[in-house]
Parts: sequence; C-alpha cells; structure tokens
Amino acid sequence: MIGIEKIKQSIVAELETFDRQFKQTLKSDVFLLNLITRYVLKTKGKQIRPILVMLSARLFGEIGPKTYTAASLVELLHTASLVHDDVVDNANERRGAFSVYALWKSKTSVLFGDYLLARGLLVSVDNEAYDLLRIVSVAVKEMCEGELLQLQHSRKQDITQEAYFRIIHKKTAALISACTEAGAQSGGATPKQLEQMRQFGNYLGLIFQIKDDLFDYQPHGITGKPAGNDIKEKKFTLPLIHALQQASHSERKQILKLINSSATDSEKLKTIARFVEEKGGLEHCRTTMNELAQKAIAIIDTFPPSDATAALKETVDYTINRNR
Repeated sequence: MIGIEKIKQSIVAELETFDRQFKQTLKSDVFLLNLITRYVLKTKGKQIRPILVMLSARLFGEIGPKTYTAASLVELLHTASLVHDDVVDNANERRGAFSVYALWKSKTSVLFGDYLLARGLLVSVDNEAYDLLRIVSVAVKEMCEGELLQLQHSRKQDITQEAYFRIIHKKTAALISACTEAGAQSGGATPKQLEQMRQFGNYLGLIFQIKDDLFDYQPHGITGKPAGNDIKEKKFTLPLIHALQQASHSERKQILKLINSSATDSEKLKTIARFVEEKGGLEHCRTTMNELAQKAIAIIDTFPPSDATAALKETVDYTINRNR
C-alpha cells in the first residue's frame, strides 16, 4: 500500500515551512490557548489536507505564499470543526489520544474552536486572500448542513443511498474538495481547471467517508473510535443502508428493532455486523469506492505527468487502502 511519506515526498521542504508558519499563526498571549494549541499540534494527524492543497498548487505552478495561506486556512477550519464535533458527540478520544473536550470540557473546547475559526478569518483577510476564504467558507457551510441533515434523517430512520451521498458530500467531501480547489487557485489554475480539481476532491472525499464507515464494521476499532460506534449512535451509513435494501421486510424490521433497542452489548453489534456482511453491504462499499477512484484518477490523467499528478493518484490509492 502507498504510504503517506511517499505521497508527500516531493513537498517535504514546503510542509516544513508550512508547519513553522502554522505554529506562528496559532500563537497567543493567553497561556491557556497556547497550552491547548501545543497539545493539539502534538496530537495532529497526517496533514492530508495541507498535503492536498500543496500538491494541487504544484500541479499548476509553484508553491508560494498564497498556497501557505490556503493550507493554513483549511487546517485552522478543519481543526476547529474537529474540536466542536467532539463537544457535540461527547467524544473523549481523538486519534487515539484524549480529545480537547475530555481534558478541558465543553466551554473551553467551544471557545478554542471559535478562536481557530477567527484565526482562519484573519489569515485570509491579512493576506487579502478573499477568493480562498470564499472557497473554504462555502465548505464550512456545507459541513454544518451535512451534520444537521444526518441528524434529521437518523431521527426518522428514512435514509436512502441518495440521501446518504448528499450527506457525505456535504459533511466530508466539501472540505476535501475545498483543499484541492483552493490549492489549484493558489497555483494559478484556470476556471475550468478549478472545477476539475474541485470534482477530484469531491470524489476523494466521498471515498474517504465510505472507507471511514467501513471501519465501523471491523472486529476492532482502528481509527481512534471504537468499532460499532456508528451503530450505537444509530447512524445509517452506506454498508447498513445497502444491507437493509437487500433484506426482506421481516429481516429489515428485526434489524431496525435491534438497532433501536437499549442493548449495548457486543452480541448486538456482532449480529448487525454479520447481517451487513451477509447482505453484501461491505462489498458494495468496496465496489463504490473503486468506481469513484476511477473517476478521480481520470481527472488527474487529463493533466501532463508530473510528481504532483503521481502523488495525487497515490493519494486516491492511499485513501482506499488506509488502515486507520
């Protein structure tokens, strides 16, 4: 499997520059803010979003100051959304470590997330990057709509595959497509090329979320969240939606009754997971991801071969085959 180190091979120096600038962006004269910031930076993820911004910029030109602004803006708003999500979900873990919410509780977490959002706005305004701000602001709006749409459907338990894709397009793919579009914008892409990169990011984001949904049906949680978490929260993701569509009326009724029961034991989760696998839910997800991957790679193949095109295609492979 392609690793993240290989993907970022051609932009290692630029990522180091970004890291230095990003740390400066987060500095405050408030001790508590700096304490939380240091903790968040210590437990940061693989930086896939800044990587996508930079590779998308490199596709059309050089990585310059505007690219670093785009990467900082995306990372600030993404981190803010994670901090806020953990408060909403009462999540004590993030990437296998304690979440900000677990250590500093709701009030501090919400205010810290708000601070990150404000820093993102200032980064854009200070650098007069209003075009980038618009791209990312649209994505944040979509993310909020997606989360609320999922909540709406989960209460009614009436979600279809069409509704599911609408939700994940908003809640996950919107920010990934903002990364590739903002990066391309900073690299001087034409309007047509911007649309291509936005669509590439959308396909990649859809794959990312479907893969995440598959992890819920693994024997052990390997993504920083426990296996079966979506089932416990009564989230209807693609594996379960497809399985329910293949089931008879009585089977569907039985599984829905089990999902809605107050039982939280492992046997309940195993029964639902077994049902999803037997009805082809997992295989359907893998097929769907491969179809989306072909569309994403077809877009990148329209550009001249380069280190950037190779790395972007490797990102598609990595997203499908990642194990966390």
